Amino acid sequence: SFHFRSLSIALPKTLLFSESEVSILNPVFLPLPFAFGVKGKRLLELFTTFYAFLFVGSFWVVDALCVRKQKGRFDIKINRMATQAATAFSGNIKKAFAGIKRINLDGLRWRVFDAKGQVLGRLASQLSIVLQGKDKPTYAPNRDDGDMCIVINAKDISVTGRKMTDKVYYWHTGQVSAYIGHLKERTLKDQMAKDPTEVIRKAVMRMLPRNKLRDDRDRKLRIFADGEHPFGDRPIEPYVMPPRTVREMRPRARRAMVRAQKKAEMQAQGGSDTRKNKKKEVEEEEDA
Repeated sequence: SFHFRSLSIALPKTLLFSESEVSILNPVFLPLPFAFGVKGKRLLELFTTFYAFLFVGSFWVVDALCVRKQKGRFDIKINRMATQAATAFSGNIKKAFAGIKRINLDGLRWRVFDAKGQVLGRLASQLSIVLQGKDKPTYAPNRDDGDMCIVINAKDISVTGRKMTDKVYYWHTGQVSAYIGHLKERTLKDQMAKDPTEVIRKAVMRMLPRNKLRDDRDRKLRIFADGEHPFGDRPIEPYVMPPRTVREMRPRARRAMVRAQKKAEMQAQGGSDTRKNKKKEVEEEEDA
């Protein structure tokens, strides 16, 4: 049996015709036994099998053309969507829509993350949860049920401590160069100046499991440095970050402040005692 998207054809195991059935066949087959001088039954069997497979092959060609036509319609739809979004989006439209045709968008939600003022690690952890679909009750580690994630204002991301200068990205060039060990490095501050979107992408990808679903999840992550994106025609849902309890002061700084206050109090008390002693000495001298 041969199955297609439009129809299914079942061929018999043997295509044998008797001599009495030759008269009802197509006239193309009638002169063949007499021309080659072989038994008509066997020859008709071979030719009918050949034409049957030729008939089936034609349906294969039609089926492939239908698939190509559907793909062409999808490409036209994507290109039309890209041209409509290009009027309002000033960034690289080709990079924004790269690989989106390989994503099955049926049933996916479009979540928008505003990175302005957000801490890098906390934002990346929420992005990894949404990309894996862990926020859904139907989560399974072997399925890619994550939603589309759009990150805007990547240039306004914030970090804690001194990570801007202390955090360093390392990578190997793979070729002979002037760098020792062919190893290059770049600080977080330099990377933010060069491409802030890569900072968030690296943080998210290093939180995802390393398996076959990794590339598909990477395609669902769209990061933009500014506050605009070309997916305005989609049903966008803004993502609300969970509340964060921010301490007024770090424990180490608080302990240092307490020590400084105690030291100042002790110095003040010591200063007052010396003044009292000096007054007593002056009074004793006057009495003497």
